[in-house]
Amino acid sequence: MNRGTPEQLNQLVAQSSNVVFFGGAGVSVPSGIPDFRSDNGIYKQKYRYPAEVMLSHDFFFSRTEEFYDFYRNVMLYPDAKPNAAHLKLAELEKAGKLKAVITQNIDGLHQAAGSKNVLELHGSVHRNYCIHCDEFYPLDTIIYSTGIPKCEKCGGIIKPDVVLYGEGLDQRVISESVRAIERCDLLIVGGTSLSVWPAAGLIQYMRRDAKLAIVNLSPTDADRNAQLVIQEGIDSVFSKIEV
Repeated sequence: MNRGTPEQLNQLVAQSSNVVFFGGAGVSVPSGIPDFRSDNGIYKQKYRYPAEVMLSHDFFFSRTEEFYDFYRNVMLYPDAKPNAAHLKLAELEKAGKLKAVITQNIDGLHQAAGSKNVLELHGSVHRNYCIHCDEFYPLDTIIYSTGIPKCEKCGGIIKPDVVLYGEGLDQRVISESVRAIERCDLLIVGGTSLSVWPAAGLIQYMRRDAKLAIVNLSPTDADRNAQLVIQEGIDSVFSKIEV
């Protein structure tokens, strides 16, 4: 492990032709969206039930109205804007350096910044579907509804296209993420403690000659295998990368 600087990351990016970014909740913290496991994170707050319970498949179907009360109040940030990290990643993709963004986030800020090839491991709050007829509904439908949002066509319950606890990840997204990581010569991991599985296991698909850079405020289990570890704010670090 090499304790690094933004300047060293900039040099790694300059030397690479196939960069992949794998990010977590910390990427969106500078945009005003709380993470999950830090001292001020969602999981440390006091609710009627643990957050992990209220964000589960079973809770959604057994206590749907309570799920939506929590979901609207805690998980939706429609006014959040992309920060320097989101914007720089979009620039790197446009320049041909960055080939994919793999994200555990559900906020859609990478797309809002201009990134095109975004692989959303845990889905998106911007996609919502009727559980009976699959009719699509945008985020505004959830925000401006009360109680349990219902389908205008068939009256079925609308469910966010996000992966809840107890649900499996989309295998197509997993496969595309694995392929992107297998091909990259530089994997940048940012804003994640790499503690959520199976997403955290994706880095094992790196080629042996590929380089790993980690940008996270706290240590991760993968630090010892990284060429570069930067424990600074991700927006500050990425604002210093030259395209």
